[in-house]
Formats: sequence, structure tokens, C-alpha cells
Amino acid sequence: MLTTLKRIVQQVNRIPILDEAIGHLVKRVKQTLCVDACSLYLADYHDQTLTLVATEGLEKSAIGSVKVSFSEGLIGLVGQREEPLNIEDAQNHPRFKQDNKVNEGKYNAFLGAPIIHQRKVLGVITLQQRAKRRFSDDEEAFLVTLATQIALEIANAEIRGALSSQPQSVDQLTSQKNLHGVAGSPGLAAGRGFQPEQQIVLARWQSRHTQNVEKSITDYRAAVEITRAEVADLSAGLADSIPEDVRSIFQLYNQLLDANSLGREVETKIKQQQWDAGSALKLVVEDYAARFASMEDPYMQERAIDIIDLSNRILRNIVRLNDNSQASVTRVVSQLSILLAEEVTAPMLAEFPRQYLAGIISIRGSNNSHAAILARAMGVPAVMGLNNVSPELLDGKDILLDGYSGEVIISPQQQIKSEFTLLIKEELELSQRIDLEANKPCVTADKYPLTLMINAGLSAEIEIQQHGQDVGIGLYRTEIPFMLRERFPSEYEQFELYQQILQSAPSQEITLRTLDVGGDKPLPYFPITEENPFLGWRGIRLTLDHPEIFLVQIRAMLKASVGQENLHILLPMITSVDEVEDALRLINQAFHEVSEELQGPGNLLVRPKIGVMLEVPAVIYQIPQLAKKVDFFSVGSNDLTQYLLAVDRNNTRVANIYNSYHPAVLNALSTISHQCAQHQIPVSVCGELAGEPGGAVLLMAMGYRKLSMNAHNLRKINWVIRSVCISEAEKLLPSILASEHPREVFSIVNHYLESKNLGGLTRAGW
Repeated sequence: MLTTLKRIVQQVNRIPILDEAIGHLVKRVKQTLCVDACSLYLADYHDQTLTLVATEGLEKSAIGSVKVSFSEGLIGLVGQREEPLNIEDAQNHPRFKQDNKVNEGKYNAFLGAPIIHQRKVLGVITLQQRAKRRFSDDEEAFLVTLATQIALEIANAEIRGALSSQPQSVDQLTSQKNLHGVAGSPGLAAGRGFQPEQQIVLARWQSRHTQNVEKSITDYRAAVEITRAEVADLSAGLADSIPEDVRSIFQLYNQLLDANSLGREVETKIKQQQWDAGSALKLVVEDYAARFASMEDPYMQERAIDIIDLSNRILRNIVRLNDNSQASVTRVVSQLSILLAEEVTAPMLAEFPRQYLAGIISIRGSNNSHAAILARAMGVPAVMGLNNVSPELLDGKDILLDGYSGEVIISPQQQIKSEFTLLIKEELELSQRIDLEANKPCVTADKYPLTLMINAGLSAEIEIQQHGQDVGIGLYRTEIPFMLRERFPSEYEQFELYQQILQSAPSQEITLRTLDVGGDKPLPYFPITEENPFLGWRGIRLTLDHPEIFLVQIRAMLKASVGQENLHILLPMITSVDEVEDALRLINQAFHEVSEELQGPGNLLVRPKIGVMLEVPAVIYQIPQLAKKVDFFSVGSNDLTQYLLAVDRNNTRVANIYNSYHPAVLNALSTISHQCAQHQIPVSVCGELAGEPGGAVLLMAMGYRKLSMNAHNLRKINWVIRSVCISEAEKLLPSILASEHPREVFSIVNHYLESKNLGGLTRAGW
């Protein structure tokens, strides 16, 4: 039975037109279960009815014309109860409703199952039999299982059908479709959907061998040099649009173009296995991309996209070197547009004419992608992860994009479009006001100073430069250089990197987090396979088990800090006091070793401050003990939220549950701040919450005075802080912590921000 079920679902999924797919479905189910009738009804929430869309056994003429109210008949009852209904004698059931159009008076036995997707009833599928009988448990289980299997496909097909269908009347010309993705970059945008053409890609390249190995190697090297020049031009073209730290994204591409990176393996494939240049590139890159894509860390998953994009560029240049006729032709942009692609990449974004770039939609992206990072730096609204919608369906359509909430409106009604345009105008005026006051000190309206810092480490290169003001780094992710190599970086290689970082802002504190890999972020040369990586061998757990890795990194940090006093070291994924004690022992060992090596004039080595990341819920109850061991704490609100709510925010099925404004999360954050104040130990917050207007206000109210965030949020949060009073925010806290739902928290904080004329920062939907 399971095999049959899978086969039916697979057959349905392969049929692109929804009506045909459903028609095939009911026919196959009727044959498989040997019943007299199988029918399927789809919900229309506008009319509050369930419409018969397919049947085998009832009158075919009734398809499309028979509509059952949500509150009528057995069909409506199945939808209302949201559970299967198995009736031996349907004719005598009090909710039975006779409809002569369908001619079902001859059927007695009835089994109906709701088709539900994300808590919404999409329709009802039914089985009917002439004989009076109760359908067996196996039949009921089969129908329920089938309903759950086809729910997602129906939801996706409805979206695709609504987007691809041509308007048949004047009324349909004004119809609109609302889609939801992941907020990638804040802001509002309106424009025409535009999908650049890319014909030559690795995924479609047919692998083949070559008889001319030398030519293939020459072609590959030449294509790499052309690509290197293209990347350099793209990076230079963005020089005036984004900060230097974000432009360093392109340095990842330069690293991959280095002969010791992809090149060595590609040329080995050509020499040893006689693949041509394009095929060798495809084999090597798909292996790399698979490694990155299999990592559960969302940032590293996005690196697979970058590797493929870069390699597609190399491939196109290989093709151009041999046959100019195969080069892809780029469409010309001539109006304000929303850039569309299956996976928007950084170079794709850089190539798009800036004057026409209103917003970005990436079908399979996430808020960790380089495209999202660039979009935020450029101030371009973006929605990522708009799954199950093809860019072709959005191409050429009018689009409204909400980068705050992740909502996308296709073919909007005129009234909605006018209101949205007004919001865009208000947002632009607000942004201009923020920029004018960007360099003012970060002090609240009631004269309380706060410190704003940035989170860095988005690539192996330096990501910190002056960002309009002298700011430090609250979190530098040192694991990225490890992940982009084929081996562990040497002590000297780490020393050079850390020295550049520490010297970039010598008067500001720079917090380097020790290696946070393992489990969900395995190194390609140190693979780890676990059933539950988020609760596995990661962070400090891994490095303590391998002190040789930990000691080399600490020694490199210490040597890089010679002559400076701004190094802070942060320990990730701490769960117990024992872990801190073991780490401190190793840090002390490294300090003594480096001190002995650097004896002599001018080699001033200052003992760095040591901190612990508060991200595992257990440490909330060990703050008094930990405060005696370390110098500071840093709250990783993203992971803390994830662990407290037991939800993976990158899992689309439960991502709506992930919410840093959940009262439980806010109470935990408040408890942490209170305990840190009680034990007189500095504490900061380095998660996404710190970079949101409402989040910053709440954290201030709790007592946090140091916030670290993505660089693009600094000016906005600085402006918010200077506009509010801590004394007023503190008065909001009791009712917020006593709230039952995040929406209550939103309401309270939004009302306060509106009273301070800051509503424009949140009006679009956080």
C-alpha cells in the first residue's frame, strides 16, 4: 500500500496543471481502493465555499459548478472539524445535504479527509460506496496519508496557477496574489519583475573527455583570468554603493580563483582523467558545493551558491574562448525593477544597473546569503527563500516587496499600490533624516550613553573598516577562514588575519570568538556526522577535545595583539563551569608560552579579557558561578531563542514559531541582565534582536548598555536610541514580560515607537 501511495503522489507531482493532476489523482485512488466514487473539493475562502474540482463516480457535469458552504453538508463538516469523517450510512446523517447535480443519492458509505497545509484547510477528499459499511482502518489511513502528501503540492500549484494564468476579464486584471518569503533586507520596494538570462550553467553542462589536455588547461587558466578581471570590475563598481567591509565579499571569489584553491583540483582532473576544462570544473565544483550545501549552518549553505555562481562565470568564459555564438545574452533593464533569480548572487547583483534596482527576490536564498548582505549594505529591500515559485512566473509582473515582513504582492490592486507608494516615500524621507544624524553620539534622550558595535566575520578577509564612525567589533567569527581552506590554517596565517583585524580599530575593543565549528558547521577536511548536530560536538566542546587546535588559535590571537590592548576573547557554546575552567587553563598556558617567546623591548603583551557566550539556556542558571571566572558575557540571542523555543529558524515548516519577541525569550534576557548587574559583570547582546528598533528598546529597558549588530543597522539603531528615554522604556517592561503572545509585545513597543515618531521604522511589519 505504501508503494502504491508513493507512486500516486509521484505521478500527480509530475503533472504541471493542477486540474489535470487532481483529475488523475481521484481516478487512481478510486482504482486502487476499489471504491465506487472518489472526489476532491477545493476551498475558496473568498466565497467561503468548497468547490467540486474533480470526481470519479459523481456526475462530471457538476465539476466546477457544485459549491458547498463551509458550514453545510458532510463536506463542510470535514473542513470544520479538520479531521477525517467515516460514516456507514451517510444518507441518514443529520449533516447530509442532497445535491441533485452530483447524483450521490445512490451512495451510502462516506469517508472524507481534510487537506491541510500550514494549519489552513485547502480542501476535502472523499471516498463513497453504494453499500452501507464503515471504511476500514487501512482505507482511512491511506486517505489521510494521501491528503497530507498532496497538501503541499496543491498549495504550490495554486500559487503557480494564479501567477501564470492570463486574465480572462477586466476584473481579473486587478486581481493580486500575496506570497511570503524570508525578510532578507529591510525596506519597501515597487517595480517590474526582471529575470536576467543565464544560459550557460554547470548544472546543464554535459561532461565529456578531451584529447587535448594542454589546451584544456590553457582554456581554464585563461577563463579564470578573465573571470578575475570581471570580479574586480564588479567590486570596483560597487565602491561608492557599499562599505569596504561588505565589498570584501568579493575577496571570497578571489580566494576561490586562486590557483591553490579550485584551480589545482580542476587541472588535476584534466591531466589525470582527461576531462575537458568545463567538465573538470563541473566535477570539482559540484563536489565542493555538495559539501557546503550539506552543512546545517545556513551561512555555509549559502557558500555553495557563491561557489556555483563563480564557476558558472568561469564556464561561460571557457565557452566564449571557443565559440562566441554560445555566449549568453543579457537582457537590457530600462525601468525600475525587482531583480529575480532562483539564487541571486553577489556578482549578479553587482551587474544589475543600480539606478533601476528597486528590490531583490531570490527564490532559494536566505538572510545569510551574500546577496542579502549586499542588499542590506546597499539599502536595497530584499525577500529571500520565496520557495516553490519560479522566477519566470514573476518576470514582467508589477511587484510590491516588503523587506521587513518578507511579503511579496504580485499584480497589486491600484489602491494597495497607491498606499504602498506613499509608504515608500515616507520611508525615503525617514532614511534621509537618519543619515543626516548618523555621526551624533549614541546617547538616549534622557542622557544615558550606549555603545554600539558590529558583528563581523562574513568571509575570510577583514570585514571591519571605519563605518562612518569609530566602532569596535562585538563579535568576530573566526571560523570562516577555517571553512574556506583545505586544511587547518597555520598559526602564522591566523596571526596575520587577526593582526589586521585588531589594527583596523586600535582604540576600540575587538572581540574574537574562538573556533565555532563542528556539528552543524563541519570543516571539509574534518568531517563530522551526527544525527542531531545542533546538540552535538560543536564550539568549545570540539576545541577542548582538540587542545592543539585551540592553543594554536589562542597563540595567534595573542601574538597579533602585541603592542595593543583591544583584544577580547569570546568562548562559544559554553554549557558548564568545567568548560570555562579548562579553556582558561589552556589560555593561560598559551599566554605564558607567547610571553616567553616575545621577551624583549617593544613586545608588550597584555592579558586579554575573556568572555563567555550566553546561548545555551543552562548557563542562565550558572551566571553567579561563571561571573567569578571570566571578565564579560555576550548574549547570542539567535541561538538562545532557537534553543529556548526548540525550533530551527531555517526550517520553513516551523520558522514562524521562531520569534525573539516570545515572552519566554524576553524573560530569559531580562533575567540575564539582572543577574549580570547583580554580579557586576559587563554583558552585551550580539544577536539579530540588537539590530531591530523594537529589540533595541527592549534591551535598553532590561539594562543592556552595549549592543552589537550587523553594520547596516548601526545608523538606524543610533537614531532610535537618541530618540527614546530609558526611563520610559523601563516602564513598558513589566507589561511586556507579562505578555502571553509576541503580538502583544509588538503592540506595546510599536505604540511607544509611534509616540516617538519612530513608527516609520516598524510600520511595514516587524
